[in-house]
Parts: sequence; structure tokens; C-alpha cells
Amino acid sequence: MQESQWLLKLHTYGLLRNSFHPAAEIRVTRTYWRQRGDHVRAISTCIQRMQKALTQMNIQLANVISDLSGWTGMRIVRAILAGERDPQALAALSHPGIHASRDTIAKSLEGTWQPELVFVLHQEVTMYDAYEQRIVECDRALQDHLEGFTPHLGDTGPDAEPSPTPAPKTRHSRPKRRRKAGSHAPQFDLGSELHRISGVDLTRIDRIDVGVAQTLISEVGLDMTRWKDEHHFASWLGLCPDNRITGGHVIRRGTRHVVNRAATALRIGATTLLRSQSYLGAQYRRFRGKLGAPKAITAMAHKLARLVYRLLRWGHDYVDKGLQYYEDQHRQQQLRSLQKKALKLGLLIVEPCPGD
Repeated sequence: MQESQWLLKLHTYGLLRNSFHPAAEIRVTRTYWRQRGDHVRAISTCIQRMQKALTQMNIQLANVISDLSGWTGMRIVRAILAGERDPQALAALSHPGIHASRDTIAKSLEGTWQPELVFVLHQEVTMYDAYEQRIVECDRALQDHLEGFTPHLGDTGPDAEPSPTPAPKTRHSRPKRRRKAGSHAPQFDLGSELHRISGVDLTRIDRIDVGVAQTLISEVGLDMTRWKDEHHFASWLGLCPDNRITGGHVIRRGTRHVVNRAATALRIGATTLLRSQSYLGAQYRRFRGKLGAPKAITAMAHKLARLVYRLLRWGHDYVDKGLQYYEDQHRQQQLRSLQKKALKLGLLIVEPCPGD
């Protein structure tokens, strides 16, 4: 029997489960966001080619500035295309906040200026501007579509609990930073729109920014009732163990190979927890030291997936318990483990008095 015939037979008896298919309005959002992501990746390629052309002309601008697409880098590149060749004049275009001195910047701009490489640089800058315009167009289309969403009103059933008033964001609140040139963040207040249509603020979870939250909503939607519980949701994302066991022996350990943009976004968010001074950051550093980086990233992505499920399904507000709470909890856990080991050996652990 061919595989297609077997699948037809299973479908006839109702033994095949339906594939995940988000709502129509979510699919439109997903299309806009994926198209925008393609443009962002393309513009990154343009920046790399611009850097390659500058390096071939012996212009070591990357040694004095961190981002070629930033305010200083693009001003200098556009001045080069306008015909400026004086290193001191080009260095004078740098931002005052650049750590390198003007003389150091001017020394890095002593190039060979081959015409063919300047031509390549000109074409890459033109493509860079074109992709910037397309990203702006995607932002407008996405904003117009999100404004058409019905605001989330919460569960209105007879057994529904009143949704709590969102707590002010105090722990993670920081002064608003100026958007730097070359940053490809959305040009509108995407966080407020996502909060309006979902009823929760996913960015309260540490290291889940607006981009990750938008990726999650555009890929999995807002209806979490499609999954029985948070464990089924994490398994669907491919963030659960999938050990291969035969004859009572584990022959392979790992997770299922799932290509899912939402899982990838959660893994990226988990990676940035390394320097986070929060409960999740402390937990990730402990997992990283115990399990290694790859397994720790998967474990924390699984944790983030469960938190996202709880927020979208039940409308809960995430509250960070803090780094000190996790350290105290871990210390108590270690004490209980030592007491159990001592009890098995017939010993007793006594804490010293404060005056000793």
C-alpha cells in the first residue's frame, strides 16, 4: 500500500488530526511580518557588502565604529559617494559620542578609492535605501491591519474571573532611549497594539521584546484553547524532550526537529538571559553551568513558552520575583538536599549561632 493510500484510509476513519491553521486575520499579520523579516535580512546583507567594499578600498571604518548603518557610518558613506575624499573632512562628520578620536577616524579613512569599488558601494547604498522604504511600507500595512482588530475584552463566561488591573511596569521600566539610525524597529507603537488585541503585555516577561512578541502572536495566534495545556503547547513548538527508547534503554536524547519561527524567537530570547539580573536570568545561568549552553537555551525557551501560554490563555500578569528570591529559593533547596543526605548517613546538620 502506498503512503497516500494509507493516509486516505486513516482520514476516512477520522484518525488524522487537523494541522494548525491560525485565524484569517492572524494569517494576514503573519504575511506582513514575515515579509518585513525578509527585508530586514536583505538589508543586513547590503550592510555586509558595503563593509566588504570599504575593506577592499583599505578603509578600516569598522575598527572605529561599531555599526556601519548607524548615524556616523551612513553619513561618512554618503559623503564618500558624493565625492569627498579628504580623511579629515570625513572624520568631522562623526558623532561627538564616538569613543575614537577624530585623528583615529581620519587615519582609518585613508583608502585607495578604486572607481569600481565605489560603484559597488553606490549600488549597495541604493539597495539599502530601497529596502528601508519597503520596511516602512510593511510597517504601515501592519499598523493599518492591527488597528482593525477588535480589542480584547477577556473571558465573559459565567465562570470567568474578573481580570486584574495591569500592574505598573516598575521593575523593568527604563528611560526611553533614542532610536538610533540603522535600527529596524517598527516605526509605530507596536507594543500598545499587541497589548490592545491580546489583553496582556508579553514584554513584561524578561527578554521578550516587541519583536519576539509580534513573532509569537503572528505565528501561533491569540487562541490558546487549541492546545490542551501549556505542556502540549511547548511540545508543539518542539521544546520538549523526545528521548528514543528501545528495550528499556535510551538510545537518543534531544528534542523533536521542528521548524517553527515562534520556537526560534523564544530561543533567541532565552539566549539573551545570560546577563539579566532577574529570576529568569538567574535560572538560565544555573542551567547553563549545569547542562551546558545548548540545553540551557532549550530549557529556558520551554519556560518562556509556558509563560506566554499562561498570559495569552488566562490573562495573567507576569511579575518578576527577582534575582534575590531565586538565590534564596536555591539555597533552601540545597539545604534540604544536604539534610536528606545527612539523615541517610545518621548525621545532623546544625546551623551555627549568629554569635559564634
